[in-house]
Amino acid sequence: MKTELVRIVNYKTIGEVSFIRKLSVRGLKITIKPFSGVKVIYPHFISFESAGKFVEDKMGWIRRQQEKIDKFESRVTCFREDTVFRTKDHVLSIGTHVKSTILALIKNQVIRINYPVYANVEDPRIQRVIRRAIHAALKIEAVKYLPVLTDRLAREFGLSYGQVSVRNNKTRWGSCSGRNSISLNIHIIRLPQHLQEYIILHELSHTVHRHHQKPFWQLLDRLTGGRARKLDRELDTYNPEAF
Repeated sequence: MKTELVRIVNYKTIGEVSFIRKLSVRGLKITIKPFSGVKVIYPHFISFESAGKFVEDKMGWIRRQQEKIDKFESRVTCFREDTVFRTKDHVLSIGTHVKSTILALIKNQVIRINYPVYANVEDPRIQRVIRRAIHAALKIEAVKYLPVLTDRLAREFGLSYGQVSVRNNKTRWGSCSGRNSISLNIHIIRLPQHLQEYIILHELSHTVHRHHQKPFWQLLDRLTGGRARKLDRELDTYNPEAF
């Protein structure tokens, strides 16, 4: 039995919308994600017409979300063979090969991508492979550099912490657990050195203050030479997913 039905409707103001009916869902929802467009998921007991009316009622909200997504997408690189991209230790190299598969290899400080000669490098599937390979290189570098930087800053300011781990988070730059274990985003490695240090000092400050109230900011201000708020605003101009 077919459990999913997809219909595409083109609206004048918001463009294409994918209506996806699923037996497994119990409610109606709209999702708007980068490079994925607008999708409406609705259960089998709600009619297609009702789902369409729901979209019409939410048209203003959808357009506002699309404007945010458009700004984000404009900051995201579409990687091509002539794209110059470097991480701290690695350089990206993209080319074609005669095989029908997409190959990603990290070796000798090169992120090597080979895609089928008949394919378009802008194909989202190829772009996803490229980004996954870059993420893998960033993790290698984050594991190499960020724990060392954390240890240096902790020693310099007389702070203690548990373990340091690195993760590929979509939103948060870092976190500190109740046991003072610090988790850092692999994308920190792409930031300027002073922002790398700010994020780590931010999390080290949480080993003393678990909140973001005045005592926390006073401590962080002391650790950053009175620049805590300024650095926090500068960090807001970066996004882990946008590169």
